[in-house]
Amino acid sequence: MSTLSKLLLPLALAAAISACSKPAEQAAPAATPTETAAPAEAAAPEVAAIQVASGTYKLDPSHTDVLVQWNHMGFSNPTAHFGNADGTLVYDAADVSKSTVEVTLPLSGLNSFTAKFDEHLRSADFFDAAKFPTATFKSSKVEAAGTNKLTVTGDLTIKGVTKPVVLDVTVNGAGEHPMMKVPSVGFDATTTLKRSDFGVGAYAPAVSDEVKVRITTEASQAKAEEAKAEEAKAEEAKAQ
Repeated sequence: MSTLSKLLLPLALAAAISACSKPAEQAAPAATPTETAAPAEAAAPEVAAIQVASGTYKLDPSHTDVLVQWNHMGFSNPTAHFGNADGTLVYDAADVSKSTVEVTLPLSGLNSFTAKFDEHLRSADFFDAAKFPTATFKSSKVEAAGTNKLTVTGDLTIKGVTKPVVLDVTVNGAGEHPMMKVPSVGFDATTTLKRSDFGVGAYAPAVSDEVKVRITTEASQAKAEEAKAEEAKAEEAKAQ
């Protein structure tokens, strides 16, 4: 082999190796999995506003419950409920601030699910039901608080003591009642009270002074003939 060939041979081998390795180097990035962009989180759908028809609604006592809960000496969280509610809601869809609500809760509907404890709650230690047989709520202000939300401020009277109370209200649904075929509406509401504010503070603070209140209710407008009868009755009462 000539001297020139000996010099050119290493260069040729280097060029060949370089040419063979180049496609592999170019292919390497393609072999690496590409990062996939995380899908954007879907925006939560907007809650549709429930349309409540204007009018006067009567509370349905069979589907109205006022549930109260307290803490007993750090051991348990008992509940009791007030049933047999009687009440009227006047709703103004054009101007919700003109809406009103009045409710009467007879203490005869108080149920702690234990008869002996019911007797104690109705005694002078607590509600003194013989002297004060009902609790009442009368709204003083109704405000819109967002989609299907209301804030209802009013006067709560228990045991002859009246204090302002604020209810956080959610409109559950509204429309024609499938059975009665009249406009109906349903609400949930919550608040927290201090029972000592109303003279019902026995055994506090061992038994919590604060009481959580949860309300659920349905109300319906009267049928046309019933509404006319009520109007006639009201007019008759005014004339007397």
